[in-house]
Amino acid sequence: MTTLTAARDKFAALQASLGTVFTEAKTSDGQYDFQKVAKETLQASLGMDAKAHSTIDVVKRINEKNAELDEAATAVEALEAAEKAASSHSDREKAVRGLPMPGGDKARSDSAVQQLKALGDMVSDEKAYRDWVERGAPDGITLQFDEYLPSDMLAKGLSINTIGSKAAMTTSAGWAPESVRLPGFVEAATRPVQLLDIVPMARTGQAAIPYMEETTRNHGAAEVAEGGDYGEAEFVLTEKNGTIVKIGTSIPVTDEQLEDVDQSQSYINSRLVFGIRQRLDGQILVGNGTTPNMRGLKNTVGIQTQAKGADPVPDVFYKAMTKIRVTGRAIPTHHVINPTDWQGVRLMRTADGVYIWGNPSEAGPERLWGLPVVQCDADAAGTGYVGAFNPAFVSLFERRGVDVQVGFVGSQFTKGQRTIRADTRMGIVFFRPAAFCSCTGL
Repeated sequence: MTTLTAARDKFAALQASLGTVFTEAKTSDGQYDFQKVAKETLQASLGMDAKAHSTIDVVKRINEKNAELDEAATAVEALEAAEKAASSHSDREKAVRGLPMPGGDKARSDSAVQQLKALGDMVSDEKAYRDWVERGAPDGITLQFDEYLPSDMLAKGLSINTIGSKAAMTTSAGWAPESVRLPGFVEAATRPVQLLDIVPMARTGQAAIPYMEETTRNHGAAEVAEGGDYGEAEFVLTEKNGTIVKIGTSIPVTDEQLEDVDQSQSYINSRLVFGIRQRLDGQILVGNGTTPNMRGLKNTVGIQTQAKGADPVPDVFYKAMTKIRVTGRAIPTHHVINPTDWQGVRLMRTADGVYIWGNPSEAGPERLWGLPVVQCDADAAGTGYVGAFNPAFVSLFERRGVDVQVGFVGSQFTKGQRTIRADTRMGIVFFRPAAFCSCTGL
């Protein structure tokens, strides 16, 4: 049987192995080149032999190790829950083994719980006590209650319902209960980053992105008769420019918040960086191009359009793929669909009620016509996109990565405040708009 310690050790070992592989594979631009991983690391961390392996082989083995890591994490969580249940059970048993309550002795009452009177009532009801009082209470008197166990007397005494009873000790007249706040916090719901992972990235050191576009391409190739004239070709190149824009955000914060609350600055920094990436993610799709906005895919001049009409939704996306192949002369790579529209596809059924995209008990494929589906709600439901997301047709250019700075604004210095700001400079260029198609009327 696996113990919690063993499960945690296994999880840590798997985590460390994958971490070593990712560290060696990471390139200077933040990408991963798994051919960089040393053979010794592949052998020690992934259990692969010392021979050369293709990237696909390494990735498959990484995925297998990642699945083992997920299983190990699940085992740790299950064992932790079991140990917590055992601890709770022990605490409950301790409570049950506390002081016996009145009537707890089965030998004294088989049919009903014996009720123990308050000590004052027991004395006043005793005949010897009443006779003693009538005689003028001479000397003293001794009373015995042999039918009660000492434990019963003690339990009754704990109810503070005895002779000379005083005020009950409560949280308002005794110790107030101490409450310790749970670690962490509940995150507010917000749109995650959804598109950045599929958009190719490049670096630029300029304030704009100049590039040459072949705007005319007429081939004059044809059969030539002996002594005949050769056909004349025509090629024209035109310089185009992409725009670099700045995306920024900031928040004022007091000195005390930064100094007195652990990790407050790292929390603020991470939130600001995420906000910039989230905004960039949305601008890539729906930026309107009006300064200082990016011009996103939706508003790029020259992208193709496929209306749904009376077609089923899957047909619309296949026709868009065909347009990209025939008119855009590109190979489509991804679908971008609003989750609400994808829900309609996922729930499609045959006439006899069979789900087309897989049984409800299964996760189902996140694919349509062989291409991966990226669920993105940066644009409203009703419009989807198909595109060839590779560097030949689109690139996100980074002039400068996200930079976080701290400074004073206005009178903040004298108020004990400061402003934390973050910004980045990026530009998106769709080199061949016809390699993308919007699907409308979904």
